[in-house]
Amino acid sequence: MKLATTAKLPKKTSAKVNDPDNPAWTEDMLGAPVLKRGRGPQAGPTKVLTSVRLDADILEFFKAQGAGYQSRINAALRMEVERNLSGRPSPTTRKRVVA
Repeated sequence: MKLATTAKLPKKTSAKVNDPDNPAWTEDMLGAPVLKRGRGPQAGPTKVLTSVRLDADILEFFKAQGAGYQSRINAALRMEVERNLSGRPSPTTRKRVVA
């Protein structure tokens, strides 16, 4: 039969040891905190968060060209929109008639 043993409590040491070669850090030693996260707020939001389903080969084509594939997809879509809009006459403004 095994005898029950109890775990020994850790030895208590003095609260703080004063070492002149290794002083504790102070706020003056550390300086002001530097926080830099992300690119910051946009001047004016120009993009809209959306979800688009693309064919796998289309997405792979743009990703294979390197970083910035979403911007390249956006540029390709913009070129298509401008190409389609350039062939159409500009819309005329209609006046509303109140009966």
